[in-house]
Amino acid sequence: MPLQNRVDPFGDIIDLPMRGLFTGNRGIIHDPETRTLTAKRWTSKAWLVCSCEYRNTRRDVMATRSWTELFFFDEATALAAGHRPCFQCRRQDADLFRAAWAKGNGKPLPSAADIDAVLHKERLQSRRKRVNMLLSPLDELPDGAMITAGGNAYLTMKGQPYRWRAQGYEHAKTLPFVDGLLTPPSTLRALKAGYRPLLHPSVTEIAQGVPA
Repeated sequence: MPLQNRVDPFGDIIDLPMRGLFTGNRGIIHDPETRTLTAKRWTSKAWLVCSCEYRNTRRDVMATRSWTELFFFDEATALAAGHRPCFQCRRQDADLFRAAWAKGNGKPLPSAADIDAVLHKERLQSRRKRVNMLLSPLDELPDGAMITAGGNAYLTMKGQPYRWRAQGYEHAKTLPFVDGLLTPPSTLRALKAGYRPLLHPSVTEIAQGVPA
């Protein structure tokens, strides 16, 4: 039975048997004896997206009193949930993200703590995921942005929506009324400024057959 450590684009931690491209954490939010989550969903404002491979280290998931290993389908999912690249295990990507974040938001090059403080306000509303207002048409959103419509999450790529599923993305020929933006606004501006998140191969394969 899968552990409750998969994160969806709404930031919820679920127990789906999906395989992800990234791991990450929000601090220590589990009980190592039972390998179950506590009532907390974060103990740190640093919500990270980490590499699954780092210095040949293999961790026993949720087995020690260390950070709680979370897993993400792809980087777009993690960014939508409110995470950002880790400056330790993904230094190059984190530097690219920080530079794009600064450019997109018209700020001096920020510290990791500066980014975390902004993201913490943008990703939460009364301890739940904040859905932000969508201010631009779908076809103007950068690749990797995520929206919510009809209770589902959708990735946008080349102006097309792809519904997020644990089994992989699927192209949405029609889209319900859009409820709002899942990707935090400051992260969306980083995407517009050139940061390219790693997407699950399923969306790339489908997109090749979708007319522009």
